[in-house]
Amino acid sequence: MFNLTSSESFSLIVLPLLIFTARVLDMTLDTIRIIFVSRGRKFLATFFGFFEIIIWLFAIGQIMQNLTNITYYLAYAGGFATGVFVGISIEEKIAVGTVVVRIITKKEATKLVENIKSEGYGVTCFDGEGATGQVKLIYTAIRRKDVDNVVGIIKRFNPKAFYCIEDIRSASEEIYPQINPYYRVSLRTFRTLLIK
Repeated sequence: MFNLTSSESFSLIVLPLLIFTARVLDMTLDTIRIIFVSRGRKFLATFFGFFEIIIWLFAIGQIMQNLTNITYYLAYAGGFATGVFVGISIEEKIAVGTVVVRIITKKEATKLVENIKSEGYGVTCFDGEGATGQVKLIYTAIRRKDVDNVVGIIKRFNPKAFYCIEDIRSASEEIYPQINPYYRVSLRTFRTLLIK
């Protein structure tokens, strides 16, 4: 009887594709796990780590059984590189965590500060001394998913302002824009359905 796993097409096409796919999944989970570790999310990091290592064991097991097949090495390396890319892309989409945006401007910053506040973000502003004279220092702690919105405000009201964005592992108090009432009702309804 014909054995699928011993056929030449299985060893040249199917198995390398399985190794590639396993490595993509493994490295995607690994990249997300590392990001969760850096943000102090230990339970999520542990959860992703468990599945990551199971998938990795499958991929490395296939390589060890076929040490002379270069196709497996290429599939393994290609899956690794693709998995890192996919993991970072997914993390950018879910945008977990909090960042601090530091803005330094020579220009009067009243409108910039007012517009950041009007969007519902907390703002701290004070005078400082820069290399070329007086500056305004503006700090705001925001959710990562709000970075594009805040950068857009900065560019609209002071396109020459210097700004930098840094991850925050934790913050004692945060001020964020209110959730749209529609979403608040939807979340409440969803929680009610889960409890029932």
